[in-house]
Amino acid sequence: MQITGIIRVLGDDISTDLLYPGRYLTITDRTEQARHALEGMGPDWPARLQGISILGAGWNLGCGSSREQAATSLLAAGIRLVVARSAARLFFRNCINNGLPIITCDSLAGDLRDDTWLTADLAQGTADYAGQTYRFPPLPGELLDILRDGGLLARLANKAGAA
Repeated sequence: MQITGIIRVLGDDISTDLLYPGRYLTITDRTEQARHALEGMGPDWPARLQGISILGAGWNLGCGSSREQAATSLLAAGIRLVVARSAARLFFRNCINNGLPIITCDSLAGDLRDDTWLTADLAQGTADYAGQTYRFPPLPGELLDILRDGGLLARLANKAGAA
């Protein structure tokens, strides 16, 4: 599974409340959720995601609550890959379970800059960025299958339909 796109970079300790503020938790429409993605970082942030498909971050991305909307709002806003130095385990699983690929790679995430291009191969565990190839732990086949099917619920539905 290969993903190519333009990057927007966040810092360290970006909580789920910054990714998707709690006052919007009652919104279930993902198009509407996208309008509030990263709004906790400031009112200009949802617009700063226009045309961006890869979100870079530092340490401890997705810390805080386990709100699923932190992942679904990013996906609805057009984010197709998250690259971080480290991510909270619940946020990592919420991303995967909702069909949003996420990788952790200290050296790559530390080098990312806004408005640059990245290509990552999740199965091979490689990323090409700024003329360099970076290595990260490839995503296991089970996680890649979930991502290919568009999330865990879609994967389970596909498996049930095949039975």
